[in-house]
Amino acid sequence: MTAHTAPISPTARLLTLSAATLALLFAQAAQAADHPPVFPARPAAVPAAAPAPAPAADKLAQARYLTRSLQWPAALEELKRINDTGSADWHNLMGYTLRSSKAPDLAAAEKHYAEALRIDPRHRNALEYSGELYLMKGDLDKAQARLATLSTECGASGCQQQEQLQAAIERYKAAGNKYVPSNW
Repeated sequence: MTAHTAPISPTARLLTLSAATLALLFAQAAQAADHPPVFPARPAAVPAAAPAPAPAADKLAQARYLTRSLQWPAALEELKRINDTGSADWHNLMGYTLRSSKAPDLAAAEKHYAEALRIDPRHRNALEYSGELYLMKGDLDKAQARLATLSTECGASGCQQQEQLQAAIERYKAAGNKYVPSNW
C-alpha cells in the first residue's frame, strides 16, 4: 500500500520558493559580512569628491499620478494647490488635465500650453499635447506646425512625442478630419 499525498498548491510552491530564496540571500549576506571585499586604498594625492546633492522632490508627482489614473478632478485640484505658474511642466500638466477632463476646457488648456511653451519653447510634451488640442479644435494646420517643430526638436532619430502626434494626425485624417483619441 502506497501513501497518497495531496498535490502542492501553486501558492504553497510560491511560498516555499520564496522562503528558499530568502534563506539563500541571508546566507550570502552573512558570508559577505564575514569576508568583506578588499578595495585598494585611494591615493593620497586625489582629493575626495564632494557628495552629490540630493535630488529635489518632484512636487508634481501626485498630479502626474492622478493624471495617469485618469482622476481629472483630483488632478486639477492638486495642480491648483501647487500653483507653480513659473514651471513649464506645471502648465503642461494643467493644459493636459483641462483638455482631458470629462468636460474639456480647450480655451484654458490652450493658454496653459502656450505659457508652457513661452517658458520652454522646446518642451516636447507641450508641443505634442497642444498639437492634439488643435486637432480637437479642428485646426489641422496648427497641429502640423507643432509636428514640424517636434521633428526639428527630435532630430532624425525622432522621439515618442513626435510619433504620437504623427499618429494622432493620421487618425484625424483617416476619420474625415475628426479628432480620434488614442487607445493607450
